[in-house]
Amino acid sequence: MGGTPVSDAAGLRTIRTEIPARLDRLPWSRFHWLIVFGLGTAWILDGLEVTMVGNVSSRLTEPGSGIEITAGQIGLAGSIYVVGACLGALVFGQLTDWYGRKRLLLITLSVYLIATAATAASFEPWFFYLCRFFTGVGIGGEYAAINSAIDELIPARYRGRVDLAINGGYWLGAAGGALLAVVLLNTAVFAADLGWRIAFLIGVVLGFAVLLVRRHVPESPRWLFIHGRDREAESTVEGVERAVTEQTGRQLARPEQSITVRQRRSISIAEIARTAFRTYPRRSLLCLALFLGQAFLYNAVTFDLGTLLSEFFAVGSGAVPYYFAIYALASLAGPLTLGRLFDTVGRKTMISGCYLGSAALLTVTGLLFVGGGLTSWTFLVMLVVTFFFASTGASAAYLTVSEIFPMETRALAIAFFYAVGTAAGGVAGPVLFGRFIESGSAELVALGFYIGAAIMALGGIAELAFGIKAEGRSLEDIATPLTAQQDQSSS
Repeated sequence: MGGTPVSDAAGLRTIRTEIPARLDRLPWSRFHWLIVFGLGTAWILDGLEVTMVGNVSSRLTEPGSGIEITAGQIGLAGSIYVVGACLGALVFGQLTDWYGRKRLLLITLSVYLIATAATAASFEPWFFYLCRFFTGVGIGGEYAAINSAIDELIPARYRGRVDLAINGGYWLGAAGGALLAVVLLNTAVFAADLGWRIAFLIGVVLGFAVLLVRRHVPESPRWLFIHGRDREAESTVEGVERAVTEQTGRQLARPEQSITVRQRRSISIAEIARTAFRTYPRRSLLCLALFLGQAFLYNAVTFDLGTLLSEFFAVGSGAVPYYFAIYALASLAGPLTLGRLFDTVGRKTMISGCYLGSAALLTVTGLLFVGGGLTSWTFLVMLVVTFFFASTGASAAYLTVSEIFPMETRALAIAFFYAVGTAAGGVAGPVLFGRFIESGSAELVALGFYIGAAIMALGGIAELAFGIKAEGRSLEDIATPLTAQQDQSSS
């Protein structure tokens, strides 16, 4: 650790540690794959959840489904899910910064598992609402805990591509949910009151498997040493270094930097708010712009794609899942293909390019749409190209907020900007597009595309103005921890 620790009356100390540099210098190994699989699958669960509900919604409203619920009540359940996700993000985001990443990762996933299993047993609308609310709470809490843990455990030179790939995993779940719905809703295979229940239970099985893997993911050493558990942090890092050395056969380089921190048990919400909006106001504006853009666009298109295809291109409900699966896979391909460039070309260039590029493509889509020059398949091609870039930018929004605020505020910052962006853009987008589609006017639908393009363009402009060059840099270099003393030194 280095230096002479100085204790206060509470037993907390001022220490100098090389742990961040030791974690950042590690070569890629099986340990890092454990982090990817243990944490990244939560996004797959969310994609599966949102898509599955959209695909089974028509079955739920049919006689013989086992639950008497209307289309309007299905829409209300979707809104309740979003509210639960926002509240879960805020509550668990705070708890993640207070009580640690690993503990909350296990709690939030357990909440999701229980609520989703209960959803499969729904018998009345009120019970369905309740289950969807707590499913959202669990998923929202996952967002804050997962992105914090990923960025604190993955070496700086890999952080961009890994974070984007994991966040993009949402679309793997979405595509899987769409294709599973084709089989589960086939009454020749499953009874009308059974197939949709199995759809939710699949999420439970996947979530339980993730829970077993996640038990082996260590607590963030960065969180440990700041919260007075530096000996545990040291032991954790030593174990990781030993495993990585054995797996790779490579000797580890000597860490080049250390940081001096004053340990604290907790950080007040007031101090977190001051940090975000007084110390880093430009960064806060950037995150608001990025999250608002991606939440508006993605929720608008995702929730309304089926009705858009049906109303304007006469695509039957049985074929919609295939269109959606192609759209989702394109949204997954973007982060997987372009993610490496975020660590080489750089954050600022790539994020602004993805936001502005998708805005331009969305504008072209609107022009073609109102001009009547699109078929269902050429329309899908335009969406595929647009969301190849838009999805990458959306994933980068989570990467950005998890990198550019101090460690003590990281989880709550993710939760806050997710909640604000989702509550504003995530609610307004589907409602606005739904009204435009319902009107039957191609001009109004095109206007919806133009509005989405404008909001995405604002995100791209904000990145150009306020973006941070975070590629390859230590998290402590991007945003100094609140507990860090100013006399950082090389060691």
